[in-house]
Amino acid sequence: MSYSSFAGVYDSLTFNVDYEKRAEYITEILKQNNINDGLLLDLACGTGSLSVEFAKKGYEVIATDASADMLMEAQNKAFSEGLNIMFLCQKMQETDLYGTVGAVVCSLDSINHLRNAKEMEKTFRVLKNFVDDGGIMIFDVNTLYKHQKILGNNTFVYDEKDVYCVWQNKLYDDQKTVGINLDFFVKERDSYRRFNENFKEIAFTDEDITSAVEKAGFKVLNRYDEFTFNPPSEDTERVYYVIRREYNG
Repeated sequence: MSYSSFAGVYDSLTFNVDYEKRAEYITEILKQNNINDGLLLDLACGTGSLSVEFAKKGYEVIATDASADMLMEAQNKAFSEGLNIMFLCQKMQETDLYGTVGAVVCSLDSINHLRNAKEMEKTFRVLKNFVDDGGIMIFDVNTLYKHQKILGNNTFVYDEKDVYCVWQNKLYDDQKTVGINLDFFVKERDSYRRFNENFKEIAFTDEDITSAVEKAGFKVLNRYDEFTFNPPSEDTERVYYVIRREYNG
């Protein structure tokens, strides 16, 4: 998925995402793990809304995303806020930094976009090269429950001021994979331009995630129901994982 046209309307369609609240929550987890400042990688940063929030909190932010168009939106956002954030155009499974960071954050189900468990393991293995010994990674994933009961084969419609979006889902036979088709109608002067984006998300099991984490040299410290410090339940829609890079030697 290129996100080339999607980048320009992404913020309009995610108006209900409280980035400030999400950043506060993630920052609290970082502080609980003694990471109060320093270098932070915002992995798959999209249009940079969280990158900006982390920078405002005093972290030295490096932000990466596979879409140059998303990064252009993010860079404009950071510039308008007067923030110095380094943006790099990279796939998360091909992360390549100039040094190591104390923390990595990967939000809003970006891990679900990886194609399979092997690619997830590869991503963690690559990231290990750029995380300090004892460093922390925080990432969230959509759960099997959300894929089966919330996304499923449902259709959602977003009717905003300058964009109309029809979101159609297809739950595959494996009951883990959801195909997502987005039809956009964007207002341009007196007419609308139509374009389409489609992609898949996979709901990895906890066993898949834990295995990938441990094989890559990390350790799972905690699993949280979103915005809480409680363990996930059967109807949890999004789980936050807190993992630590194991010390060498």
